[in-house]
Amino acid sequence: MKIAVIGATGFVGSHVVNELMSAGHDVSVLVRPGSEAKLPRTDIWRTTPGDLADQSALAKTLEDCDGVVYSVGLLREFPRKGITFENAQYEGVVNTVAAAKQCGTRRFVLISANGVRIPGTRYQETKLRAEQHLMASGLQATVLRPSIIFGDPQGRMEFATQLYRDMVAPPIPAVGFFKGLSPARGQVLMSPAWIGDVAAAVREAFNQETTVGKTYALGGPEVLSWTEMIRRIAAVAGKKKIILPMPIGAMKLAATLFDWLPFFPVTRDQLTMLAEDNTADPAELELLAGRSPAAFDASKLAYLSNE
Repeated sequence: MKIAVIGATGFVGSHVVNELMSAGHDVSVLVRPGSEAKLPRTDIWRTTPGDLADQSALAKTLEDCDGVVYSVGLLREFPRKGITFENAQYEGVVNTVAAAKQCGTRRFVLISANGVRIPGTRYQETKLRAEQHLMASGLQATVLRPSIIFGDPQGRMEFATQLYRDMVAPPIPAVGFFKGLSPARGQVLMSPAWIGDVAAAVREAFNQETTVGKTYALGGPEVLSWTEMIRRIAAVAGKKKIILPMPIGAMKLAATLFDWLPFFPVTRDQLTMLAEDNTADPAELELLAGRSPAAFDASKLAYLSNE
């Protein structure tokens, strides 16, 4: 198949490109001018300069393609720079759907996120609205909702690397977020999914016609607390780390005052989503990837030893 990947220079998108090309697909990508060096491979079938608002560039990217993967997401907004959830996570999907219809590209796989909802944070709402727009488009759509994704960042930022740099590497205690008033009862829980499994799920979404019209929540094989994930990251990095409990409510108060500053580590919306947990049954990821999902352990976190 010929498959377009929107978001190919990002962490998830770069792995998706590698997976699809390794499976024998021709891949076409949209890339912002000046970002060509971030592409994961040099043998990509077609590279088109442009951005998500450039309808002609999107159409050229999707021209002659059988399918398209949309893998664009933000960790936080920078409205003064025009970087918003609305633009990247909703309007970009709307524009790509329009380009797909124009080009006759019928198959569309959207990488969304676990826990999206309305009402919710701007992140959650734009992701869900994009899903709804795609499902109502008449295209052969599949939506993937992964939990937190980890894996070799290939020079990009990803979840475990960020935790290492923010929590483990500094010579101060790490923060152990918890909900409510009790660290023991209010543990923040997640089902981290390995990027190799998520990319395989994208590949199989194109191979399996039964995935059309369906939404899949993708979670790894373990439900882990925030504290346990920090411990595992520290162990791989060969560090001993003191973890001090921190109520999310107190951190949200600080974020209310300071999250407008670019260097402040978290936003209010990120803390709101953190308090909602991010878990998913591993069965759907196993079904799509065709194998038992990989665990958040030393074998898949080895890349952190180079940090």
